[in-house]
Amino acid sequence: MIASEYKEKSAGGAVMLQVRAVSKVFETNSQKAPSNHVVLNGVSIDIKDGEFVTIVGPSGCGKSTLLNIIAGLDSPDSGSVFVKGERKTSTDPDRIVIFQEGALFPWLTVIENVEFGLKLTGVPKEKRMESASHFVHMMQLSRFSNSYTYQLSGGMKQRVAIARALAMNPDILLMDEPFAALDVQTRDMLHSHLLQIHEATKKTILFVTHNINEALLLGNRIIVLSPSLGNIKRDISIDLPRPRDIDSPELLLLKRQILKELEEDFQLARKENTTATKEKAAN
Repeated sequence: MIASEYKEKSAGGAVMLQVRAVSKVFETNSQKAPSNHVVLNGVSIDIKDGEFVTIVGPSGCGKSTLLNIIAGLDSPDSGSVFVKGERKTSTDPDRIVIFQEGALFPWLTVIENVEFGLKLTGVPKEKRMESASHFVHMMQLSRFSNSYTYQLSGGMKQRVAIARALAMNPDILLMDEPFAALDVQTRDMLHSHLLQIHEATKKTILFVTHNINEALLLGNRIIVLSPSLGNIKRDISIDLPRPRDIDSPELLLLKRQILKELEEDFQLARKENTTATKEKAAN
């Protein structure tokens, strides 16, 4: 898709991100039985400007691999990624990743961490300090601007990482299980912060999680990846206002549907493992 086509589609709702027929195969280095493991098998997704899309699926289904390919941190074996109609083959400030570990610099203060990317891109000191201060305030960290990261809790560190990403003003915020290591109360608080940020900034967010409740509470859409298919099994739109009640009838119904999809893959994987074990024993 070229830029002119993107502009035409923008009139009816901009397509911010396009993933087209992306495939990825990993080689299994086993002397006895070398083989290839298909992680992604022709995955295609359209994500509109301002959407909050969550991706769920069991371990090994390709969630993080897909996110890394979109970010430009990994290359697909085939297929392409487009942002605003332009093909992307490497990292770029228009897509910024927040990982489970915030990857902050412990020798820098909160404000220095947040302004770090702006400093690298040559933004003048006064302007980058103004921007960094704005996002530190947005993440309710102003009291800790001059604190070092070792003085912060896990939840606060993730807020610093989010502030640093937002300061770069990316088109797309990519989040790879950013709250998985946090306790329930901290995670709930950060869910609230993230929804407020999404409402205020209208950023396009792609959020990978293994937590179905988290996906249901946050996303406008949920994409269910299947390890057996190496592709998308379900793409579910959620037209419910936020914040949401995870015990509401609507979300409970969606949760049962997603669990059923995951259970089908689990049963298939167990059957394949049983067959492989029997074949190995026979040989």
